[in-house]
Amino acid sequence: MKRAGKLVLVLGMVVLVAGCQRLSGGNNVAPLPATPTTPVGTGTLDPLDPNAAPPIGTTTDVAAAPADLATNPVAAPTNAQQVGRTDLLGGWKLASAGDNCMAFMTLTTWSGGYRANTRGCSTPSLSGISAWDLNGNQVVLKDGSGLIVAQLYSSEPGKFNGQTSTGSPISLYR
Repeated sequence: MKRAGKLVLVLGMVVLVAGCQRLSGGNNVAPLPATPTTPVGTGTLDPLDPNAAPPIGTTTDVAAAPADLATNPVAAPTNAQQVGRTDLLGGWKLASAGDNCMAFMTLTTWSGGYRANTRGCSTPSLSGISAWDLNGNQVVLKDGSGLIVAQLYSSEPGKFNGQTSTGSPISLYR
């Protein structure tokens, strides 16, 4: 009986050690693939002080100045459809001024409305979208400081068209 007890004890130790080596030994997890990123552009950065003079050698184009969409909203088209908050949830394709990227909208409350973010946008105003809200049947996209980036209306299910604060047409569609 003593011999059988010792054999069971030795077998138990072997199983325990083998289990520990399997769990703490080698790396059995495959590495994650690299995440694609957008290329870094070149150019001059805006000055840190918004009241500072522009860098030497640059010009200020008054025509390219952002429009104040808060006081001059985009007029609603005659066929603008009613839209609810849940109609906007999820992922959307975003196109404006040659930029094609993705927008994601949730119902998490955020300053100025609900949380939104974008992926793959090269335009600073589109990559800065942080919030969305509804104003009647108008969809309003805002940046992190609450400034309106774009206003859109739905003229057909699953598609919104409008204008950005820079005057460019913008489309949000699935």
